[in-house]
Amino acid sequence: MPGQVRRLVLLRHAKAEHSGVADELRRLTSLGVRQAAGVGGSLRATGLLPERVLVSSAVRTQETWLHVASALADDPEPEVVASDDLYGAPVPGVVDLVRATDPRVRTLLVVGHEPAMSGVAARLAGTGSSSHLAQVHAGLSTAAYAVLEVVGPWSDLTAGGARLVDVVRPAWRD
Repeated sequence: MPGQVRRLVLLRHAKAEHSGVADELRRLTSLGVRQAAGVGGSLRATGLLPERVLVSSAVRTQETWLHVASALADDPEPEVVASDDLYGAPVPGVVDLVRATDPRVRTLLVVGHEPAMSGVAARLAGTGSSSHLAQVHAGLSTAAYAVLEVVGPWSDLTAGGARLVDVVRPAWRD
C-alpha cells in the first residue's frame, strides 16, 4: 500500500475553562461542548471518519473527543488511544506518535494542544500546501483542525512529506 493516500486530522481541543485547577484538569466550557459537537458534525459531513484516534490525557481533550464521537455515533467506532505523551508534547514527539500508527489506518485523528497541533501541520506540510500554510502558522484556535494528506505508510512520514488540504475553524469564536 505504498501509494495509498491517508488522511491526518490534527484537532486542537475545544474551548476550556480557565479555572484554578491544574492545567491538565481543565474542563470544557458550554461553548467548548458546542464546538466539539460541531467538529463531529463537520468530520462526518466531509467523510473524515477516523479509524484511530490519539487523544491527549488532559480532561479538555478527552471531553472534546467524547463530544466529537457523539456526533459520529452511527459510524464505526474507531480505536481510541489516550496518551500522556500528547499532553505537552513537542512537535517531533507528536510526529513520532503519528509515524507509529498501524499502516492499515487510513484516517487518523489527533486531539491535542497548541502550539503542537499547528506546529505538526506546518512541519509536515509540503508541496501544494501554500494556500493553508499561513493559517497554521498563525495557530489553530480552539476546536479548529488541519487536514493533511499523506501518501504511503505513516512510518515513512517526513517533514514536508504531506499536503495540507484544509484548515477548518469553528463558526464560534474563542
